[in-house]
Amino acid sequence: MTGAPTAAPPEQPARGGPRPVRLPSLTGLRWIAALLVFGFHAGTMRIIAEPDYQGVVGHVFTLGLSGVQFFFILSGFVLVWSARPGERRRDFWRRRFAKIYPNHLVLWALVLLVGLWLADPVNPGAAVQNLLLIQAWNPTPGYFYSVNTVSWSLSCEFFFYLCLPLALPFVRRARPGLLWAVVVAVPLLILALWPAQTLVPEADRWWFTQVFPLTRSLEFWMGVAAAELMRRGRWVGPRLPLATVLFVATWVVASGWIRAEFWAALLSVAYVLVIAAAADADVRGLRSPWRSRTMVWLGEVSFAFYLVHVFVMMTVLRLTGDWGGGLPGWWGPAVVLGFLLLNLLLAGVLHRYVETPMMRRLAPRRSRPTGGPGTVPLGTAGPPAGSGESATPARTPAAPADPAESGVSGRTPTDQAGPPAVPAPRGGVVTADERAAYADTR
Repeated sequence: MTGAPTAAPPEQPARGGPRPVRLPSLTGLRWIAALLVFGFHAGTMRIIAEPDYQGVVGHVFTLGLSGVQFFFILSGFVLVWSARPGERRRDFWRRRFAKIYPNHLVLWALVLLVGLWLADPVNPGAAVQNLLLIQAWNPTPGYFYSVNTVSWSLSCEFFFYLCLPLALPFVRRARPGLLWAVVVAVPLLILALWPAQTLVPEADRWWFTQVFPLTRSLEFWMGVAAAELMRRGRWVGPRLPLATVLFVATWVVASGWIRAEFWAALLSVAYVLVIAAAADADVRGLRSPWRSRTMVWLGEVSFAFYLVHVFVMMTVLRLTGDWGGGLPGWWGPAVVLGFLLLNLLLAGVLHRYVETPMMRRLAPRRSRPTGGPGTVPLGTAGPPAGSGESATPARTPAAPADPAESGVSGRTPTDQAGPPAVPAPRGGVVTADERAAYADTR
């Protein structure tokens, strides 16, 4: 990797621990990942009947399914960056539950009700596993892609959330060389999954490589390691313009000339470079196209968008009789664009009236860590012995982001009655726990 070491978060008083600035660019990038997944599904559903138009969509979004890979890497990165020293494990788990489960529950019930209305068969066992978000552990066909099919990734995320508070103290103490070893090893391990899949029954190979939570956790831990390196100021990578060029070049080359078994490994490298570079741009106050108000809003609703998009498209196409046949001429692209706007509208409603208020109601209120009895800290371990690092990241001036571009990703729905934005840092001093605020809106 090339480039200068990235900036560490500004130094903070020991009582509250280091408080990195918020990272609105990562919120904006989440929309790009959601859009890639949408494009992939729009192409595979054959909404467009015209071969030339369908060919363009298919070529552009051939790798769109890897948007989920982006989400997994980003999730590990953000959660480590935003982890509050002294927060109890049960508070972390409760907060993550409050973030994703209400939306999942609403879609689970809605999909089943529509399925009953359309006289679709319902597998009670698969429905219960989906409700509990354990379906990704079951390789049986009809289970891991049950009910709202995209919720398999939430099953993986729940597993990641369970593991992170247990692993974070070790991550905090890990030597930089070990963290770099994780970042480098993950693409190689992903590549090794192709020969490794021959060890499982042929019918289960797709599940093993694409769905199995242990397999998909590789990407999450890659993000974890990259974030820990960045918070210590030890990450070395390209700045955002070059990282973006590398990502686009990787996408174009992979979709056109690289064999499919290399796609995930190559894209994991491109994704972690873009994520780290965007975070570094926010820390340094450098220009970033991903933190405009529009991009941040799109990123905020991207989780709801991801959950609704397949269900909405399939339901509408079935009701209109166009499922599987495609629409002729310009009708196909026009309908895809219409689906994009419709899903955005529904995602905005779900985000505003379910996701945000339920987070206020269900998530624990943040308070300053006391370290009193019963507190099991998430990641209070200091740096590794003999590493030469202090417990507090070195002071690095962080130029303030332009408030007009910083968006609203500093919202703290669990702490406030309204959703005011947390002010951008001035002069390298963070006056609010923006790290925690960003975690609530990732």
